Amino acid sequence: MALDAALAAIDRDLDASLARLFDLLRIRSISTDPAFADECARAAGWLSDQLSGMGFDASVRPTAGRPMVVAHAKSARADAPHVLFYGHYDVQPVDPLNLWETDPFAPRIVEAEGSKRIVARGAADDKGQLMAFVEACRAFMGAGGLPCHVSILFEGEEECGSPSLGAFLAENAQELKADAVLVCDTNMWDRDTPSITTMLRGLVLEEVVIDAASRDLHSGLFGGAAMNPIRVLARILADLHDETGRVTLPGFYDGVSELPADVAAQWRALDFDESAFLGAVGLGAPAGEKGRSVLEQVWSRPTCDVNGIIGGYTGEGTKTVLPARASAKVSFRLVGDQNPQKIVESFRAFVQERLPQDCRASFHSHGASPAIALPFASPMLQKARAALTAEWGREAVMAGGGGSIPVIGAFKRDLGMDSLMIGFGLDDDRIHSPNEKYEVKSFHKGARSWARVLDALAR
Repeated sequence: MALDAALAAIDRDLDASLARLFDLLRIRSISTDPAFADECARAAGWLSDQLSGMGFDASVRPTAGRPMVVAHAKSARADAPHVLFYGHYDVQPVDPLNLWETDPFAPRIVEAEGSKRIVARGAADDKGQLMAFVEACRAFMGAGGLPCHVSILFEGEEECGSPSLGAFLAENAQELKADAVLVCDTNMWDRDTPSITTMLRGLVLEEVVIDAASRDLHSGLFGGAAMNPIRVLARILADLHDETGRVTLPGFYDGVSELPADVAAQWRALDFDESAFLGAVGLGAPAGEKGRSVLEQVWSRPTCDVNGIIGGYTGEGTKTVLPARASAKVSFRLVGDQNPQKIVESFRAFVQERLPQDCRASFHSHGASPAIALPFASPMLQKARAALTAEWGREAVMAGGGGSIPVIGAFKRDLGMDSLMIGFGLDDDRIHSPNEKYEVKSFHKGARSWARVLDALAR
């Protein structure tokens, strides 16, 4: 059968696959630095040539910034599902260069702790990840053809905020529309256990500024009589949580649902040490909602955090001043069906209701996006999970993601497509840091896993 032939080809051609990955890793495609614009263009051209040589209809598409690579290949089955695979070929800067053991763009394999590791900038984020999918497609195309219709979008600006992506998706929506998106820029649960990220929290970023007096005041002359906006702000921020860690904004938990029982049970069964997780950053006790595990707190529960406070004199020594202004930056991580705009409105009303006489509040929004969640009963999710379990011999974890991946929201919002987030990175891959690495096992079994996923989605 085609899957067996593809898996055999992946195993047989591993050395050649690694050589191709190394060719891509040698290209210094740092997107944020204009000095490397030509290198980004070279990486895009290299990928387009590789895909064209395999049988894809591939091309490099210009944008206002770094180019995109778009490719399409049909399955022999006209009624096969159509998937869009997304990855990015750009990489982070290598600074500080002196902490790299060797040239960041001279990839090498090293053996450490019983494993072989590819060391180079971009090895895990995201060139090794995207090439694992490319090699799975190569194996199928040499073994009779792809089981699914496959489109590919490789971006060149993910590491600098994807400034060209929104316009590109809007202009090419019809061409890129598919039944689902496959995204590779995520991690496994551990070295031997695959995972699918099924949810990402949304994000609301608000800045509140409280003004009182017309100028900063001498605390000896005005202290006690004049309103201090820092005191006002501190009280408001403290009121955002109750003694159990719950957020007190009216309507904040509207749209927040409990985990399905089987998913909650799976999370409880995971080998996760809460004490070690917090201890690694010098902490000892969970600070979120009481009665919730740490995994729930960072994966499936909404949060409110104060990210910065500004007010008064903060330089060396002292200055006896009552500031005229105090401000804070506040972020909300959202889950489920929480409405970002309603959170913004509730927060602003919450602040206004607590303002005393002589204080005024103004607000600045720095973005608002909803949470993304793949329905746990989705047939696509269940097929992919079974495929990963078959390859790794361990049940794939349906994980949450505490952060936000803007491109996932863009695919859902602009193209109406759900994303399967499957990656084979590890927590210790040192992405964005010196001596970034990607396990050879992750690359090899990642390619085999993608072959199984494509085959399963086609069934």
